[in-house]
Parts: sequence; structure tokens; C-alpha cells
Amino acid sequence: MNGKSDIVAIIDDDRVFQKITWMKITRKNYARKVLMFSDGEQAMRFISDNAGKPDELPDIILLDLNMPVMDGWDFMDAFVKIKPFIGKTITIFVATSSVNPEDQRRAIEVSAVSDYVIKPISDASLNKLFTPLCKEEAEEGKSE
Repeated sequence: MNGKSDIVAIIDDDRVFQKITWMKITRKNYARKVLMFSDGEQAMRFISDNAGKPDELPDIILLDLNMPVMDGWDFMDAFVKIKPFIGKTITIFVATSSVNPEDQRRAIEVSAVSDYVIKPISDASLNKLFTPLCKEEAEEGKSE
């Protein structure tokens, strides 16, 4: 992946957050492609439809908790069930405006969640999320 994530998915009903985060990710060249979904159901349908095509699936998901149709909690429940059939590792970061410590504790307890960040996501926070993953991928590339 040349030291960056190939595909990032933003799952959030806030179009402004989607656009700003897309701009930050593309400006920093963190990903080749950014997918945007307005609710967890759209994203889960995409992941289910592409479960046998790991090159189409995101490497990283930025997931909001509070959305209509299927919220982040329901998405995580569904994701944990489908995860064994996906064929690739997908890193999930909960990106939410919730500062509730109970939400943070509950999200971190989900095995698929790597971190919890409060919106708006600053450049520094985004860098903190992506840089370790980029280093891991670069190291994997060197060892192959």
C-alpha cells in the first residue's frame, strides 16, 4: 500500500464532517480512495456486498455513533458478526461528538474498535490515527 491506507470509509450522517475529513485525508495523502456513507446500514450493505473482494473494502473506518437508520452501535454489532468472512483486517476508529465516558468505555470494549476520537477531528488527531498504520504497512512491505 506504499505506506498509506488504500481505502478509508467515513460513516457519518454529517455531510460537513464528511467533506472536511475527506479533504484532510486526501490533502495528507493518507488514502488512495475515500468512501462516504450516511448511515451504518449503507456501509454494512457495501461491506457485505464486497466481502469476497478485499481490495474493494476499506482498510480504515471512521465511524460516528449517532446516526439515523443504523447507528454506530448497531453497525459495530453487525460488523463483529461479518468480520470473520471479510478476508482482510479493517481498523475502526469511532469518531463522534459524544464526550460521554460510558460511550467511550463501551466503544473501546468492542474488539473491532482501535480508538475513540472526539469530533471535530484535528489534523493532529488524524495524523495520530493514520501514522502508526502507515508505519506498520511500510514495515510489512519491507519484510515481503
